[in-house]
Amino acid sequence: MRIAQPLSHDRCFAPEDEAGKAPSAMELLANMPTYRAEDLCDGGIEARIVLGQQAYSLRITKAGKLILTK
Repeated sequence: MRIAQPLSHDRCFAPEDEAGKAPSAMELLANMPTYRAEDLCDGGIEARIVLGQQAYSLRITKAGKLILTK
């Protein structure tokens, strides 16, 4: 099984800053692990994603959209 490495993964949760200000939604998104769909599909158009005991299929359409199905 090949595991894709995230493009960025500084941290998934940004704590409050020194002034006690909570991070914005954009700041939280910027700190999420990020993967390229093309890398997950290993250059193809489909990949299998497993969560617990369930397997899902990720497909890149000709229109450049993603479809995730069980």
